[in-house]
Amino acid sequence: MTGLPSENERLELLNREARRHAGKSGRPVDAATLIILDRTGREPRLLMGRRHKNHRFMPDVFVFPGGRSEAGDARVPVAGALDEANLQRLMLASPRANPSRMKRLALAAIRETFEETGIVIGRKAEATPTLTGPWGEFAATGHLPDLSGLTFMARAITPPRRPKRFDTRFFAVESTAIAHQVPDIVTPESELTELAWLTLDDTKDLPLPLITRVMLGELREWLAARENGSTGGIPFYRERHGRMERNLI
Repeated sequence: MTGLPSENERLELLNREARRHAGKSGRPVDAATLIILDRTGREPRLLMGRRHKNHRFMPDVFVFPGGRSEAGDARVPVAGALDEANLQRLMLASPRANPSRMKRLALAAIRETFEETGIVIGRKAEATPTLTGPWGEFAATGHLPDLSGLTFMARAITPPRRPKRFDTRFFAVESTAIAHQVPDIVTPESELTELAWLTLDDTKDLPLPLITRVMLGELREWLAARENGSTGGIPFYRERHGRMERNLI
């Protein structure tokens, strides 16, 4: 399919895809994705990466940086917190919601972006905290993560009957929030083998996971609404009573 689907087309595509699967349903895992927007040109561009062709999960397709959240994400010090409006939106329609879990989701989006691209969404730190793993590498750049520029844009839960299920929150952030980029993270053998700054029109003929194409349609409408100065609800995709639904939260 070419082009970005309308709201009705997005639901029909997701329902058609859901009907193709039959298997055991696992519990969705918390995950987060970051859409980085560059507005310096005539048209907004967004950062996407191509997954390695040998990946068992979603090989050789273009995606936004992101992945599952980890328990340690919530303990990382930050240079700037999520604003209250985004925090409250994140907690809607989440029975186990609390501010710590929502902070963990936003930090997961920043950490996964750093791991996959080397991009640091943060601010200079006065002192380097003692952190381990990917967060230790992040802190070694001399920065702390900054959540203040992130906007909660959409949410989607993988339908049942899939071997891997995620409850994914999609965040948007301006490219001006990029404080640093570690070189040589993206190579022919890494998780993402190439990065590209693309307009929405550029994405139409790319190999994309269905949910990524759906979210590009949402992004198009979100950008148009912001241009007009309006704000609406957060689109939330999930299956109920055997059908995919799109509700606003």
